[in-house]
Amino acid sequence: MSKLCLGLGIALSSATWANNYPSGPINMVVPFAAGGPTDNVARALGEAMRNELGQTVIIENRGGAGGTLGTSQIARAKPDGNNILLMHIGFSTAPSLYKNPGYDALEGMQPIGLVVDVPMTIIARSDFPPNTIEELVEYMKANKDSISLANAGIGAASHLCSTMLLNALGVDILTVPYNGTAPAMADLMGKQVDVLCDQTTNTTQHINGGSVKAYAVTSPTRVATLPNLPTMQEAGFDNFEVGIWHGMWAPKGTPEDVTKTLNKALQAGLKDPKFQERMAALGATVLIDDATPEALQAKVAQQVPQWAELFKQSGIEAQ
Repeated sequence: MSKLCLGLGIALSSATWANNYPSGPINMVVPFAAGGPTDNVARALGEAMRNELGQTVIIENRGGAGGTLGTSQIARAKPDGNNILLMHIGFSTAPSLYKNPGYDALEGMQPIGLVVDVPMTIIARSDFPPNTIEELVEYMKANKDSISLANAGIGAASHLCSTMLLNALGVDILTVPYNGTAPAMADLMGKQVDVLCDQTTNTTQHINGGSVKAYAVTSPTRVATLPNLPTMQEAGFDNFEVGIWHGMWAPKGTPEDVTKTLNKALQAGLKDPKFQERMAALGATVLIDDATPEALQAKVAQQVPQWAELFKQSGIEAQ
């Protein structure tokens, strides 16, 4: 009888705890520097989720190692829903780029749902000679030994896009990795490097402001906020399409009731008019229909082997 009472007590205590969740602020880890494209999405989403949760969502930037440091921090965190992760497509590329990324992409995390899909833009310093994507392709092929291609670090979205671009062009160009998107963009605008491929959530304001020269987007159709930019398909690259999807995770073992609460808050946040307006202005597509654990898990399972094959073809080995 005492064992039964003890068991019931533990069950009731757990249920009460789950029903009271969240009882305080929630920490959302962004595994990249503040001010970058993923950080922009996270801050807008955290604000949009607050009404549903009844608690503040605090953004913690934990950059480094292509996003694996912040991601592995959540993988090791207590599974109580008080610490969650907002990460992009790099979640599924890290197993091929790092021998020990610090987490199991397929089995080591609890998916909450997909968030947004963001196209990439191919841009250059404002005084770069080519004026169209066709001219850029020819210029890069003809001047491959004197061009620098910036990225925000191994595993960053800009690195993935750059890898696809070089693979499509069939050339080897000097790549310059930075510790984050902000310094890469700063050096591009300062004309210290030549070309960058990065998310519209980071480049749109600079393109519209004229501080960089833009050539194309990587989405299948043109982006409403950048209507004059052609797609890569329009430039003759039929298989060049990359969208930087973002997802939300919790530590593995997070209680089902807590997972459901987080998912409900995520879906409410994605439907928030202010969030949708902000994402539309940045060229991002809000993935309301795919904001489920099942959709996110399926996306990761599909993309892990796809990126592994691309890196193999490009000669990129895990660090």
